[in-house]
Amino acid sequence: MSSGERGRRSARGFTYVGLLALIVLIGLMLAAAGEVASTAAQRERESQLLWVGHEYRAAIARYWGQTRAFPPTLQDLLGSAPDAKIQVRYIRRLYPDPMTNAVDWVVVPAPNGGIMGVASSSKRPPLKTRQFEPPDQAFEGAAAYSDWQFTFQPPVARPRRTEPRPVSPRGSGGKTEPSPVSPRGRGGRGKG
Repeated sequence: MSSGERGRRSARGFTYVGLLALIVLIGLMLAAAGEVASTAAQRERESQLLWVGHEYRAAIARYWGQTRAFPPTLQDLLGSAPDAKIQVRYIRRLYPDPMTNAVDWVVVPAPNGGIMGVASSSKRPPLKTRQFEPPDQAFEGAAAYSDWQFTFQPPVARPRRTEPRPVSPRGSGGKTEPSPVSPRGRGGRGKG
């Protein structure tokens, strides 16, 4: 073998190694881009889950506000009974769970029957674990999306507060004396 032939083989070897390195680099870049895209898609599904969960919570609240009972099924949120005088739709449609893309919600039962909320059936750990809005503060530190329970708690009935009655002064026989009228008169400005 001549020195020129060895040089060409050596150059081909370096080209081959360089091409392999380039393929590995492109693969790593595609994997990183795929991870970023996957994370962005999961964040989008999380925000959709929060929106849909709020819609179900609001629909259950509207149902409870009209009937003073929780809906027996999610389908009951689609409208009132066919024989009702006024048809009411509490939710437009039964939204799918964005994490599973199916209407496979886990229903949260109310203490006295019915459904007081929904939760995702996904056991996947959420990306968002803090800085939730006030109605969702219980979601902080949740281990899975199924821990995000969108429930409606009816307001607790408080006893009416009565204002104390003014006590009449002693000796007046229960009658109070009229308050003195200012020197300017009752109807506005006095002479002056």
